[in-house]
Amino acid sequence: MQKTELLIPAGNMECLVAAIHNGADAIYIGGKKFGARAYSNNFTDEELIEAIKLCHLYGVKLYVTVNTMIYNEEIDEVIHYLNFLYNHHIDAVIMQDIGLINLTRELIPDLNIHVSTQAHNHNEPGIDYYHQIGCTRVVFDRESSLESINNIKVNIEKEIFVYGALCVCYSGNCLFSALNGHRSANRGMCVGSCRLPYKLIKNNQEIDKGYLLSTKDLNTLPNLKEILSYHIDSLKVEGRMKSKEYVAVVTKTFRKLIDNYYQNKTLNLTKEEEINLLKTYNREFTKGYLFNATNIINKKTSNHQGIPIGHVIKVTKDRIYIKLTEDIAQEDAIRLKNTNTGMYLNTLYNERGLLVREVFKNNICQINNKDHLKEQDLLNSEVLKTIDYKLNQELNNYQLKRIPINISFKAHLNKNIELIISDSTNSLKIEGKCPEKALNAPITKDTIIKQLSKLGNTPYILNNIDIDIDNNIFLNIKDLNEIRRKSTEELTNKRENNTINNHQITLKEFNKEISSNPQISILTRTEEQLLTCLNHHIDIIYTTDENLYNKYHDYPNLYLRLNRVLETFKDYHNERLLCTELGAINKYKDTNTIRSDYYLNIINDYSIETLSNLNTKSITLSVEANLNTLKNISNKNSSEIIIYGTLENMIIKNNIFNINNEKTYLKDYQNNKYPITYDGYTHIFNHEKINYLNNLNELKGFGTYRIELFDESKEELETLINKLKDML
Repeated sequence: MQKTELLIPAGNMECLVAAIHNGADAIYIGGKKFGARAYSNNFTDEELIEAIKLCHLYGVKLYVTVNTMIYNEEIDEVIHYLNFLYNHHIDAVIMQDIGLINLTRELIPDLNIHVSTQAHNHNEPGIDYYHQIGCTRVVFDRESSLESINNIKVNIEKEIFVYGALCVCYSGNCLFSALNGHRSANRGMCVGSCRLPYKLIKNNQEIDKGYLLSTKDLNTLPNLKEILSYHIDSLKVEGRMKSKEYVAVVTKTFRKLIDNYYQNKTLNLTKEEEINLLKTYNREFTKGYLFNATNIINKKTSNHQGIPIGHVIKVTKDRIYIKLTEDIAQEDAIRLKNTNTGMYLNTLYNERGLLVREVFKNNICQINNKDHLKEQDLLNSEVLKTIDYKLNQELNNYQLKRIPINISFKAHLNKNIELIISDSTNSLKIEGKCPEKALNAPITKDTIIKQLSKLGNTPYILNNIDIDIDNNIFLNIKDLNEIRRKSTEELTNKRENNTINNHQITLKEFNKEISSNPQISILTRTEEQLLTCLNHHIDIIYTTDENLYNKYHDYPNLYLRLNRVLETFKDYHNERLLCTELGAINKYKDTNTIRSDYYLNIINDYSIETLSNLNTKSITLSVEANLNTLKNISNKNSSEIIIYGTLENMIIKNNIFNINNEKTYLKDYQNNKYPITYDGYTHIFNHEKINYLNNLNELKGFGTYRIELFDESKEELETLINKLKDML
């Protein structure tokens, strides 16, 4: 039976080592560029080589994230980086950019590609496309249920997230950070807009406030038996920005339960194991959309919660007094919930004010009031332990993984001594000097076994040893030690695979293709907007309303914008469709006229070429592209850019704000208002419009220029149309 892979994150070498020795089957890391966690420590090229060797030594696979959108000006660098990884035997790369994926399949066909969750993998036609071009695995959206994943019958490896932080928005579909913090989540630089506080306004009334977009952390350990029964290929833990202690405890906990499953044992966690998981990191837990959970938001806080350990009973100018329900120790870290104040306990006092190393539960401790907090703010405040120093010491004191080996040793007169060393996959033969005839005491089997078993500084542990020797021979102990050393070194080299591929690549040049007859497109949301566009003879009109599309179907310039999440597909033939995700393009490309929307994160010529080869008539570029990036696009003629409009920050599964027909928006700490709509999914729009109408002189040559409407009136729309026509 093929066991499900346990895939663990590592943001630095310490985390990687912890993952290896606590039981990871595979590890994913990022280099210094092109990974979706730009603010993790990540790995230099030299560290990547070291990491590959170390993982392969211990029989662990290593994957590298190259899962950001890639600009044209980066293509040369990133493809040579991918070739570097291939030449050093990386097991797979995790990628989002569809153009880069296709280019890599062409230039480095033997490099395994796992399609990142950033590519919005949630339906069969989209996943089938990646299978067709030779990708070996897809990482499903966190919003996909186990049942829906199981119903996808594409012959490709399936990977799901089972633990760690959740994005509230469908991955790869979030523009909140880019449009407000000017740092793109699709470029690995998310500012965490979802972890900030907001107020919910309905019909001009504040009805809720708090961390309304901040998700709980995913924890499927209580449901792991069911997950494993679905034969998912890889179970992924989130956390390339987490600590080595987090890596250690989560890895060893999942390792235990997965092994128990395949040994037909129970999959229960002890109470201590559950608490240890809470201590290392949690924002409260949810079993997530894998099990169709609806309680994914923790609006009370976006911070690590740790565990409750007591409450404040008294505050003075110098000290805070805490009645404990759990033990506390010097060097722990705590958070005072009322004020959200965190601190390390460099000093700790007992009830009498004496310095101590530890105070046990049901007693009172004192801590320094370093922040001069007031009693009225802290009295009865719950106290959380967010770092457990003793636990961290234990987690960092893990037992090193050992690789079982078998040794067969032969020594006969007039023949070179021979040692065969083998692991589960490799077998090597090493020869040494001929033994001499013993003049006095011949060497014994026990002596040979003793010397060959001395594997202390190696990663190996002896599983079995066979000795075949003549009875009257003499062997020098030094020679035995040398053949043991040489055999383990050669086995290590074999496992690390220190040979380097010499694969070469050559990039092609794109011809410049600009439009001399640009078109105008407008996305409409109301019938009034649509009729205004028809009256002004707009070249391309999009509607989000299928009833309006059917009503005005005879107009050949009218297109229906499809939904961004499609798990089922209507039987469209000879229709005009604006496709918002890859599955729809692959499904409808042969029987309909299709254009692609900005949600596909298209930003380079290779991605434009890829979609053009899928019969996509026009490709809308990502709204995250800046002016310089847009200028560097070669195939402008096939490209559409949005130059005015209200853009969508997020699409979220379910009706998380319980919207009916109310006018609803979120308000942030700067009083910016983000409109919200619900149509089976929650949509959050940006608080301000983008407007590049005055920059059109810098954006010449594109095939189509789009206005993306929201709630504009007929008069406002006519003003926009006239201005755009004048400028074009």
